[in-house]
Amino acid sequence: MRVDAASKIDTLINQLDLNEHINSFRYFFSRESSLYIEGDQELHFRYIQALDAIEFKSPPKVADFTNAKLHLQKQGVLQFEQIFEFVKVVRYFRYFKNKNLSGIIGEWMDKFVIEPKFFEVEKYFTHDGKFEENLDEALFGLAQRIKEHKANISSSLKRLTSSPKISPYLIDTQVHLINDEESLLVRGGFNHVLKGAIVGRSSSGGFYVSPDIILKAKEQIRYITQEREAIFYTYAKEFSSKLALLLPFLNFTDKEFTKFDNYQARVLFAKSKNLQLVKSKKDGKIILEGFIHPALHHAKPINVDFSKNILMITGVNAGGKTMLLKSILSAAFMAKYIIPMKLNEHKSHVGSFKNILAIIDDPQNVKNDISTFAGRMQEFSRIFEYRDALVGVDEIELGTDSDEAAALFKVMLDELILRGQKIVVTTHHKRLAALMADRDDVELMAAIYDEKNRVPTYEFMHGIIGKSYAFETASRYGISNKIVSEAKALYGDNSEKLNILIERGSQLERELKQKHKLIDEKLEQIKTKELELKEQKQSVYEELEREKNALKESYESAINEAKQAARAGDMQAIHRAMNEANKKLPQEKKEPQILQTPEFNVGESVKYHSKKGVIVAMKDKKEAIVEIEGMRIRVKTAQLKHTHIPHQKPKTDISLNVQKRAGLKCDLHGMRAEEATEVLDKFISDALINGWDEVIVYHGIGTGKLSYAVKEFLKAHPRVKKFEDAPQHMGGFGAKIVSL
Repeated sequence: MRVDAASKIDTLINQLDLNEHINSFRYFFSRESSLYIEGDQELHFRYIQALDAIEFKSPPKVADFTNAKLHLQKQGVLQFEQIFEFVKVVRYFRYFKNKNLSGIIGEWMDKFVIEPKFFEVEKYFTHDGKFEENLDEALFGLAQRIKEHKANISSSLKRLTSSPKISPYLIDTQVHLINDEESLLVRGGFNHVLKGAIVGRSSSGGFYVSPDIILKAKEQIRYITQEREAIFYTYAKEFSSKLALLLPFLNFTDKEFTKFDNYQARVLFAKSKNLQLVKSKKDGKIILEGFIHPALHHAKPINVDFSKNILMITGVNAGGKTMLLKSILSAAFMAKYIIPMKLNEHKSHVGSFKNILAIIDDPQNVKNDISTFAGRMQEFSRIFEYRDALVGVDEIELGTDSDEAAALFKVMLDELILRGQKIVVTTHHKRLAALMADRDDVELMAAIYDEKNRVPTYEFMHGIIGKSYAFETASRYGISNKIVSEAKALYGDNSEKLNILIERGSQLERELKQKHKLIDEKLEQIKTKELELKEQKQSVYEELEREKNALKESYESAINEAKQAARAGDMQAIHRAMNEANKKLPQEKKEPQILQTPEFNVGESVKYHSKKGVIVAMKDKKEAIVEIEGMRIRVKTAQLKHTHIPHQKPKTDISLNVQKRAGLKCDLHGMRAEEATEVLDKFISDALINGWDEVIVYHGIGTGKLSYAVKEFLKAHPRVKKFEDAPQHMGGFGAKIVSL
């Protein structure tokens, strides 16, 4: 049953031209696995998305564990190569656990607890699967003995080739490996000077001789190797016994690695090809945006809305109808198995289908002695056995009269829809499309043909029936105009008018698409401008914040300088510190003064040099006629001055009489407690009005009564933040620093 299902999947992959894509995808698996991940697909997709968000190295290639686990169940002895397959997987999971990941991947790795006993087996294997002989003293000793014998063989061969007795018989001085034996190539008569076994003959008549001393050394090596193999078998037996006790752990490891392998293969394949990971949704709607079939290179992206029950693709031959059908079925197939593909995952939507069926090839065959139409009927009869299927039929009316086929297939399509199937069909005939066009659950698409250049565009329009362009195609491929003209006449004026109407509809649709494209470009430009304005606004805001912070720092620095000045006892030091603080304040930018030219009117009294007169006429604003002591003269207004004081608007002044203090000190020495508190109260009020936030009060030490009264007053005053004894050089316990 499973083999039959796999065969159907392989057939569908071949029909949809996905072989190369699927083979590339399977290369990323660590071991051979089915395309379908058993279990909750939503949960699988969550793990795949989480894994896609992190960087990790791919797992090693590993063998299937089935036979090894069966051997362990039957208390069999595994070979080191089989044992190392378990070690590789456990080491990879340990690598992932050590990444200390969060989220569902981290929670998954936390469930993988490595049995401590497994380390007793794992430690004997290097990273590349070799046995760690250094951990066993006997094995280490045997390995050293083998090295010694091999060194002796090498030195013995060198001595023999340089021996004056043997050199006359040597054809060459090389060491030859014949039948896995080191030998020398010598001439006849060598037996007088060299004892050994002949292991071969050369084409020139020479003898390949393996010297006795070499044979004895190799025999010793064989004995040692047998000892080593016996020890290795003991270890293999011991390891197999331990692993048999860990079978539950190995079963869990095997199952979890199969899931992980499915996840990582999808993630790494998508990253390597810049593809998107999409899972099928729980409905029957298919919307593809920017989809590119993996078999096509430099193809135009496909945009299709297949939300209805039937999609009919009509139009010119070789216009891409079949590839559009294959693209829709391929997207549904890859989404079902979460196989990465090229599309806009944010704008695309692929529904879920229990079965995906394709009727694409011509079923006519010499062997089965069946016609094309009869073969199509056989294929359709099998489709009726399924429910909840996505069906693709290429050239639905193939093999029989199009009018009869149109009536037959219309009824068949109606029946398939009642069985819950979703169908996409292609045809270059218009009869079936015309019969189905008035249904609400049928979506029409037409292949666009460039009539001017007489070539297909491989683009499609929604909502119209496409023209087949049979006459145009015939002309393009060399059929004479006379034959084409006679065919058009035979076809009939009414039919040709229908074609003209179809083409006009296609033309209007293309123009509308072009307008939509221009509008989309304008909208994109507006969005870009809006984004630029937002960025400019953000830049101005950040600049204002920087200037604000700079001003704040300047004022804080100036305030700190002022405080230091206040704490200084020397008046000269105070002035110096205040000057430094003033320098740190940001300089006020003075606005440039605009000189106002006074205006003059007739009848006003003016002064011209030292003479006074009256304006009797104005030529313009720049010249006036002034009467001075009975004489009228023309002068420029720039040389005149008003002799009266202009009336000013009354101002309302509010003044606050505050007695300014010369400093920030209040001396209470010699005062009674009541008098001192009155003076201190007025002093603090004056300090607050003048803007001081820190002052010093001198009360002396004396009997302590005045000091106590000052403390109690300061504690009760609402505007006093804190106070403390002054530093020693400023009065010590006899003074208080008060913060307001």
